[in-house]
Amino acid sequence: MSAIVQRLTTHAHDIGFTVRRALPAATQRSIGPFVFLDHMGPARFPVGSTGGDVRPHPHIGLATVTYLFSGSMMHRDSLGSVQLIEPGAVNWMTAGKGIVHSERMPADIREHNRAVEGLQMWVALPRDKEECEPGFWHYAADALPQLEYPGAVVRVLCGHFGGAESPVLTTSPTLYLAVELRAQGSITLPADYAERGLYLTCGSVLIDGEAAEEFELVVLEAGVEVTITALEETRLMVVGGAPLDGPRLMWWNFVASDREKIEAAKIRWQTGQFARVPGETEFIPLPER
Repeated sequence: MSAIVQRLTTHAHDIGFTVRRALPAATQRSIGPFVFLDHMGPARFPVGSTGGDVRPHPHIGLATVTYLFSGSMMHRDSLGSVQLIEPGAVNWMTAGKGIVHSERMPADIREHNRAVEGLQMWVALPRDKEECEPGFWHYAADALPQLEYPGAVVRVLCGHFGGAESPVLTTSPTLYLAVELRAQGSITLPADYAERGLYLTCGSVLIDGEAAEEFELVVLEAGVEVTITALEETRLMVVGGAPLDGPRLMWWNFVASDREKIEAAKIRWQTGQFARVPGETEFIPLPER
């Protein structure tokens, strides 16, 4: 029996820099609570450009989880949070009933031609928390557990693994691991979480003997232990958790369990009813489609 249920191939889009989207896919809308996975970069942004800057925009019904491999980004939101996002840290922003945020490239990224690469994930909130109060939490890299094995390093970003537990507070059982493997290095994933997937940001592996390649998102069989062995130096992310408590609708930056919440959020953004990001006057208009 194969440990691989499904393979999802990402497609690169150029929006001034390369972004690869793995979730949502036509055949896989979520893995655990994760409903969105974008892999940005690596990208460099010239001095004088606005490349990489994302103007203020709204979210409802989700939490964003930002994790960088290199470079940095400046986060600002309508709660007044101002946080430099750096490699290895977890930045968890709960939108709940509504939040607005921007992401911009710091001056030194442009001045020193530094590459920026990372993942932007969205977690759908449980139905009873979809309209909770918004919040933002920063967890520094040195606050997150790191486990070292022969040929492997595992950072526990959310949830638990190998006897270690992340301090990141989640809204439902959530698994998020950053894994670095040397050639022939391996780790074993227990069957602790109902849904699990692997996204390879670089390199290639064998999953119980089956090959998986760079930029693939692989959905794993539930309820079985899985061994991952690197064919070369590899970096991958493990995502998963408990299944969602029902289907979710996604439109632009909004996630909700029913259409009415999304339609109401559209009107709120069009009519200026969302709180603003302090000190910022720009914004991204509501799309026509």
